[in-house]
This record gives sequence, C-alpha cells and structure tokens, in this order.
Amino acid sequence: MPLDALRDTRAFASETKFLVPAAAGDAIREWARRHLTADPHGGGHAGDEYDTTTLYYDSPAFDVFHRRGSFGRSKYRVRRYGHHSQVFLERKLRRPGMLSKRRTLVPLGALARLDEPQIGWESGSWEGGWFQRRIELRRLRPVCEINYHRIARTGTGAHGPVRFTLDDRLVVSRATCAAFADDADGVPFLDKQLVLELKYRFSAPPLFKQLVEAFALQPAPVSKYRLGIAALGSPEVARFNSRSVHDDAEGSLSA
Repeated sequence: MPLDALRDTRAFASETKFLVPAAAGDAIREWARRHLTADPHGGGHAGDEYDTTTLYYDSPAFDVFHRRGSFGRSKYRVRRYGHHSQVFLERKLRRPGMLSKRRTLVPLGALARLDEPQIGWESGSWEGGWFQRRIELRRLRPVCEINYHRIARTGTGAHGPVRFTLDDRLVVSRATCAAFADDADGVPFLDKQLVLELKYRFSAPPLFKQLVEAFALQPAPVSKYRLGIAALGSPEVARFNSRSVHDDAEGSLSA
C-alpha cells in the first residue's frame, strides 16, 4: 500500500482511461505483468494488488458532479489503502495539458476533524489544515464512498515514470461524514467492465501504444465518482446526461 510520503505533489502528468470488457481482464493483466514492474507497495501472488477505499466530496448542489465552473477542475477526496490506520487527504486538479495531485498522509482517527469547522482559519496545528480550509471554503462534504480492487504496475518512459492500473470490483455507498464504513452495504457498478488507467509524462510511451493496439482499446474519459453517484440514484443528479458521468478528455495516445 503506497504510504511512503507525508506530502506528495505530482504535476505535469497525463493520464488516459479506458473501459475494457471484464472478459479481457486476464489477458491485459498478463500483458502488464510481462512488460512492467509490480508496484512496490502491492500484495497478492504477483505483488501488484491492493484494495482502495475513497471518500468523495461534493457541494450540496453536486457542483463537482455537474462540473459547474471551477468545481469541474478539481476533486477533493480521502483515500485509504486496505485497512491501514493512515489515510491520504487528496486534491486532484486538472488544467489544460497538466494533471496534478496534492496529498497529505494523516492518521485515520484525525478524519473527525474534517467535520468540525476551523476556528479563525488556524490550520497550522495539523497536517490536514490545507484540505480542511478548501472544503470549507467550497462548502464540500462527503457524499459517497467507493471501494475497488486494483492491480498496479510501473515502468520508465523517455520522460520519466509511467504507471498502469486496472480496477475491478467497484462498489459505491452513501457517505454523510468523514469516516469509512467498512461494513456498509454498497451498490456494485461497472460489474461487466474494468477501468484501465495509463499515467505518463508529456507523451505516451511506445509500450503503452503497443498495449492499446494489441487489445484494440478506445479511450473513454470515465469518472468512477460520477458513475458511482449515478449508480446510487441520488435525486440531486437524477437528470444527469450521458456526458455528466465522464471527465473531460484526459490524454491522447496518438503519435
């Protein structure tokens, strides 16, 4: 489980997502394990698996879901790997030509602080102050929890590190506070598809282009958050259209 930094900021990254049939999952996993290195924090027989649980934040009007104004460029979330006692507070920010992520590691027990208003904006007393300030200013609160199983492989391209992830067993449940409901009854979604993500810097490496060609993959800028909220059937998003569940185009594997 990737818990190797108190604060991690990633920039100048690109990612391309695909929805692939579940039936193709074994062949794609085999390809990845043949060509890429296991994530150093993974487990399982191939050393590349872990379970992830994420709390997603949105406004009372679901502005993030609908991508209204600046809400469409960022996501605020809390991510936990397995049943670890520490979690990441994350902001994922998308700008033209750049995808960046800021995240800070905090104890699981500190999450209750996110449900309490800060007094006088004094955030220096704990590591998650920057995250708390932003969710309060934007009036964000937890709306759902999404669990999934992931395999992760890594490598090196011409411009730096590259990363391959493949997610399955996606389950969503409602959330009303900054806490993980490990025993919550959830709603499965994308049960016949897997979410493949390819992350790289600047341009896609030839190896990823070979993967896309070998399996005839088509980019699909999919959002697990929006698909999860749609699966819950929340009244606030009942009239979403087909575009609402997708992110903006996130990258190209063209030469």
